Amino acid sequence: MSASGGTKAIVAALAANLAIAAAKFVAFLFSGSSSMLAESVHSLADSGNQGLLLLGGKKAQREATPQHPFGYGRERYIYAFLVSIVLFSVGGMFAIYEGYEKIKHPHEIEAWYWPVGVLVFAIIAETFSFRTAIKESNPLRGDLSWKEFVRRAKAPELPVVLLEDLGALVGLILALGGVGLALLTGNGVWDGIGTLCIGVLLILIALVLAAETKSLLLGEAAGLDDVKKIEDAIVDGDTVTRLIHMRTLHLGPEELLVAAKVAVAHDDTAADVARAIDAAEERIRAAVPIARVIYLEPDVYSETAAAAGADPAATPGGSGH
Repeated sequence: MSASGGTKAIVAALAANLAIAAAKFVAFLFSGSSSMLAESVHSLADSGNQGLLLLGGKKAQREATPQHPFGYGRERYIYAFLVSIVLFSVGGMFAIYEGYEKIKHPHEIEAWYWPVGVLVFAIIAETFSFRTAIKESNPLRGDLSWKEFVRRAKAPELPVVLLEDLGALVGLILALGGVGLALLTGNGVWDGIGTLCIGVLLILIALVLAAETKSLLLGEAAGLDDVKKIEDAIVDGDTVTRLIHMRTLHLGPEELLVAAKVAVAHDDTAADVARAIDAAEERIRAAVPIARVIYLEPDVYSETAAAAGADPAATPGGSGH
């Protein structure tokens, strides 16, 4: 996995979640708090999710094969999508079930200092993990807002860790609130309400992650900046006179496919055209290094054909340039 995959952030989140899960489960055994049980399962699910992200990054590094000629870069998208499913089913649905059971059959929290102490420890550990994810994301985020970064990032790991850590921090605050109100009022129903809120929060985050990774799995084009760089690199004004139309597709976070039809002079020889295509490919790779798979089709530009518009069947996704 490349540095942009956020390996450091994933490992930090994994270490924090394993320690927190163990502490929360001990606190549940001593206190009987359903919020603590839901939170311990949440942390275990998060630990499994980080394991899935690391596994996806490892599998994505495999070399291309005749059966998979474009490689395995999208493995990272598949495993990120699995994370959203795990977070929804194991984390969210379990918390909602536990919350419902606690509201239906409330009981007082015993040994209150266990859940309170563990929750404070967990907030500190999750803050460290969240801070690491933010620090790793900032160089890639640039001037984008956090919402735009989550939506536009082509490497899924950092957005996943960011949302998981944010959800974990908010969930811990909800758990602390539920336990606190249960202790103040002597009514265990508040503990169940806190657990229900945690479940709803996890499901909402899982749905956001599923929507974003689904888009990546379907295939996203290059970002606007990269598209502009490729367009500028293709045309040299001499041998390649015009870009007729172009399509880009991310084969993985760090691998881009570029397919374009370019205009060459009508009296160029085959050798001239071949040299022009090779030179254009070199310019594209120099401008956008992740453009590793490039297909350029030479053509003679026609004003009449351009006025008629592009053939949607030949160039899906919209009209050409």
